[in-house]
Amino acid sequence: MKLSVKSDYAVRAVAGLARHFHTGQAQTAEALATEFGVPPNYLVQILIELKSNQIVRSVRGKAGGYLLARPPAEITMGDVLRAIHGEVFDSPALTDSQCPPELRRTWKKLQAALDEAAASINFQQLLEESTEKEKMYYI
Repeated sequence: MKLSVKSDYAVRAVAGLARHFHTGQAQTAEALATEFGVPPNYLVQILIELKSNQIVRSVRGKAGGYLLARPPAEITMGDVLRAIHGEVFDSPALTDSQCPPELRRTWKKLQAALDEAAASINFQQLLEESTEKEKMYYI
């Protein structure tokens, strides 16, 4: 399975917004794009999709930009991937009546496993991993 660049950029944007969630300050699309090396115009399109799925919200005005719509602990990788792609994993075989039943069951198992894995990872966990990494000392 190969995820799109769009899903990677969406996850990067949500991770960036999660890092600033505690401040309550909106982040501009341009700042996020610069931080993560993402094309700004493309990121704006992604943020609009995330907004329509209630993952981020926008703030207008001079201090405007984007914020997470809810705490990082309440947003999973699965939420972001579904917002961008509709499903974490999809295969035409899942609905193909010509696909042998044993293969269709196998595809469904794979779909369930990936959905479960994506739902088990939230952005608070990613923040904590990042914080622990910053606390490490190297000799």
